[in-house]
Amino acid sequence: MSIVAPMLVISLIIYAGLFGLFIYLVILIIRALKKYIRSKDVRAEKSVLKQNLGEVLKDLRTKNKMTQEFVAETIGVSRQAVSKWESGECDPSTSNLIALAKLYGTTVEEILQSIKQ
Repeated sequence: MSIVAPMLVISLIIYAGLFGLFIYLVILIIRALKKYIRSKDVRAEKSVLKQNLGEVLKDLRTKNKMTQEFVAETIGVSRQAVSKWESGECDPSTSNLIALAKLYGTTVEEILQSIKQ
């Protein structure tokens, strides 16, 4: 009988700790969701900028009558990378942007200034 009481207290302490940990995790998740919801405008603005950069790159490529495959081979990337840049899924690195500008006969500044704000 004397062993049962301390074991009961220890198990209650463990369960209380686990319950506290669970509550703490729920609070963290709620805070993260609130922050994510509040960042909707920022996420929307970033996606618009990416789309616009992609549109600018696609326009330059088509004006120069080049295929995605030709552009990819010329600057040393995959055709899928060029496709992702033009669709706005991701942005080219600085060195790739410089290579694209040279290939299209323009400057990086002109490409970036063509992006609608």
